[in-house]
Amino acid sequence: MRMKLKYCVSIVAVAVGIGISGVAVQAVAAPFFQDHEPDYSKNKTYKQGVREGQDDKAHNRDHSKKRHFTKDEDQKSYEAGYQKGRGN
Repeated sequence: MRMKLKYCVSIVAVAVGIGISGVAVQAVAAPFFQDHEPDYSKNKTYKQGVREGQDDKAHNRDHSKKRHFTKDEDQKSYEAGYQKGRGN
């Protein structure tokens, strides 16, 4: 009986230890796996998107100006600015 109790306590202790170490690893690794949005605040297409997003929101329009840019990065910055201007 004593041996069984000692065995159960050791198994619970190992399980708790594994759980705590798993949480610690996750907390340390979390900053490395977060989505980081680039800082477009100084980008002119971002600013244009913000202005047009605010204007569309003020006039209750739905993305009335469909802008298409040749560079993918410009398109992303414009869309991020537009969403910021709309308040999304």
